[in-house]
Amino acid sequence: MMKMKVSGANCRVILRKHLGGSVMKGTVFNRWEGVTTHLKVDSDEPADKLAHLIRNAKAGCFAEGLITQQVPLHSHIEVNGKPFHLDGVTGPTPG
Repeated sequence: MMKMKVSGANCRVILRKHLGGSVMKGTVFNRWEGVTTHLKVDSDEPADKLAHLIRNAKAGCFAEGLITQQVPLHSHIEVNGKPFHLDGVTGPTPG
């Protein structure tokens, strides 16, 4: 645990994505164009300690990890309580 005095902090996240295609034609898609974060910190701590704190916070941020790392996606779908397979969407049905 880092012992530092921070009197205030605020983070704003801007997500830029494009949603397109047609629901009726089955061509819906989304494309991420970028994510911007704005972090404001109020503290009298030395800059090097604040830099260390901010680097730790960013390295441990789950949201930033999902954006900056390639994460495997496993989709399992049930319809009326039974497994529902969609080619190209779901993996093999377990068991």
